[in-house]
Amino acid sequence: MEICTVGGYEEVGKNMTAVKIDDEVFIFDVGFFLPGVIELQENPEEKYDLRNLRRVGAIPDDRILDELGWTKLVKAIFVGHAHLDHIGGLQYIIHRYPEVPIYATPFTMEFLKSLMEDSGIKITNPLKVIHANSSFVLKNSKKNIRAEFVHATHSTIDCVFVVLHTPQGSFFYSLDLKFDNYPTLGNPPNYRRLKEMGEQGIFALVVDSLYSGVEKKHGGEKIAEHLLEDAFSKVVNKKSAFFITTFSSHIERLNNIVKLGNKTGRQIIFLGRSLNRYVDCATKIGKCPFRNKIKILKYRKQINSFLKNLESNRGKYLVVCTGHQAEKNSIMDRIVKGETPFVFQPGDNVVFSSSVIPTEVNILAREKMDKKLRAIGVKLQTDVHVHGHGAREDLRTLLELLKPKHIIPAHGDLGLTNFMIDLSKEFGYRFGETSHLSSNGRVLNLK
Repeated sequence: MEICTVGGYEEVGKNMTAVKIDDEVFIFDVGFFLPGVIELQENPEEKYDLRNLRRVGAIPDDRILDELGWTKLVKAIFVGHAHLDHIGGLQYIIHRYPEVPIYATPFTMEFLKSLMEDSGIKITNPLKVIHANSSFVLKNSKKNIRAEFVHATHSTIDCVFVVLHTPQGSFFYSLDLKFDNYPTLGNPPNYRRLKEMGEQGIFALVVDSLYSGVEKKHGGEKIAEHLLEDAFSKVVNKKSAFFITTFSSHIERLNNIVKLGNKTGRQIIFLGRSLNRYVDCATKIGKCPFRNKIKILKYRKQINSFLKNLESNRGKYLVVCTGHQAEKNSIMDRIVKGETPFVFQPGDNVVFSSSVIPTEVNILAREKMDKKLRAIGVKLQTDVHVHGHGAREDLRTLLELLKPKHIIPAHGDLGLTNFMIDLSKEFGYRFGETSHLSSNGRVLNLK
């Protein structure tokens, strides 16, 4: 089994891995590196295309597969979930893999379709919708290879671990990873199947290492719901404005915001194209229980008209909007910069139900935004959130269940992946023999 760690092994994001079994290749994820995307977006004169995305390092450099002679051997592309750092780059390179089927869960596939519609890029490859906790034989493979989607919990819905069962052993792709035993929407992880696969034998594991250096166990979404309830209780002035921002993809979190928002007596308004996209995708597959309880505005004229009304009716609405990372041209960014008819006043409320993604561009942007809001006198509540990535205790659980022969840390720079190597020593793994640090574009030949 040869594994090419194409992207996501030197940074948080840009995830892409290729696995070669004899003369057949299988790709897992093709994601964005968001700081690179932001850099390109901030230069409107630059064309948003494959050449420039590669130039700024915003997508995995899959040309390594050309050098290896693997490109024409690709038989399938799997996407684990609907986050841009796992799926965002797919439409820009898919033309290099004509007729290769793409496999994803219903929500993830709807999100891919929405990305295509938004960009105007058409994908002619077969789109294969696969439900969690199911397996299927790859008909275009001659190696009797079976793929399996195992239900996982993360910070969006319809997430799966993707497993490739091959004559050379099972390859387990666990990006991203979190064990939430008491989710507020959907089911807990499929522990039974994970244990079964561990008993049958896992040859190689690619594992999420983002918080592998953190001993504290991140709480589940029930904890986030309680944090939100506490944050809502602190909004005591019924005449003040009330804004909340979170990850647009976090349908479970949005559902809890709406549940709590209904108790405030305020009308709930969602603002922003990203929120509209994810809510629309969830609605299409029947997994958006709050859709009829909210109003969504996505076009700028609609949004500005609403914000003008909000200026004189501050206590009437609960506004859920984009901009938790202070992204340029997000709703929060535009309001704070004074580019809308609404202006924050002392005593208004803003809740950030998110953490800051740990990249320099995000950290600096949020620091600047928070400073401006506090200077106005806005009541700011930050980090009303639980992480979607498991820390060391979840990773220990995964290793105990799967008992893989080889471990390959991913989803982080060298500092983060090193923590996973250190953790694996607890289980008897030997660095360079059964635990492996990799880098983008490198090939691991495991035997």
